[in-house]
Amino acid sequence: MFKKILFPTDGSELAHTAALTAVQLAKSQGGQIVGLYVIDPFPYIGIGDASVAGLQTYLSQAKAAAGQALEALAKICKTEGVPFAGDTIERNVVYEGVIETAEAEGCDLIVMGSHGRQGVKALILGSVAQKVLTHAKVPVLIVKS
Repeated sequence: MFKKILFPTDGSELAHTAALTAVQLAKSQGGQIVGLYVIDPFPYIGIGDASVAGLQTYLSQAKAAAGQALEALAKICKTEGVPFAGDTIERNVVYEGVIETAEAEGCDLIVMGSHGRQGVKALILGSVAQKVLTHAKVPVLIVKS
């Protein structure tokens, strides 16, 4: 039924718990996991060398975090014998990046944790999971953490 499952991750422990569910579902359906890490763009645009150095440092650290998160997901998939493909994208609005990727990759399900690392920002703006749930055109499974 679900052959291509998108799993957006932020690398948190809560995402890891949700990943176990996503991978087991993919395995039971003979499907695959498409892992996604969305990087927020560099928050400051300034002038001069300090801005360039800050951007390079920020992107380097963000890409390292993305690599670790996707590597952890790939490891779970490999252990369970589930095909895996991972991608890192940069978007201003995380939930839009998730939905765009689901459409571009032809995913038929999005599985994600109920909470990530958003903290107070999530209370004010609404969680990424909530926005994906309300805007996605494919089914969304929210794993309560």
